[in-house]
Amino acid sequence: MVARAPRKRMYRTMQGRMVDIEKLRAANESVRAVGNMDVNARGDVLGPGGAVVTPKQTIINKYYEQPKGRVDDTPTKGKPMPAPKTEPVKQAVQKMTPVASRPAPQKTTVAKPVESKPVESKPVATKPVESKPVSTFKPKTETTDKKGIDAALDGLE
Repeated sequence: MVARAPRKRMYRTMQGRMVDIEKLRAANESVRAVGNMDVNARGDVLGPGGAVVTPKQTIINKYYEQPKGRVDDTPTKGKPMPAPKTEPVKQAVQKMTPVASRPAPQKTTVAKPVESKPVESKPVATKPVESKPVSTFKPKTETTDKKGIDAALDGLE
């Protein structure tokens, strides 16, 4: 059997032109790639001035030399190593002595004097004060010719 040459993939643009993507990639593989990784289109690491510092092949070889499932122990790019974990120091727990509870004050009744008019006494117990929610909405004070979202957002701060 005779092996056939691989077919070239040709793409048609919206304007009807035919483009060979593989040929375009090969022509521009030494051009710096867009992004913040400092590589060219081939994958070589670039240094200052666009010079190749590390070729793609050495990066691939280094990746496959490292056994899977293991992490490299050497720090990369001077990352600070975390401090070794130490056991926390146990602090002595202070025991608290219970405080004797005070008995509730009892209501005392005042002896009424023998007069023709009875004396009214006000109750001693007070009700808790209920708080009302504060409304922050400010109504519109003037009408404007605004429409849509501008009219809806007018008056909100």
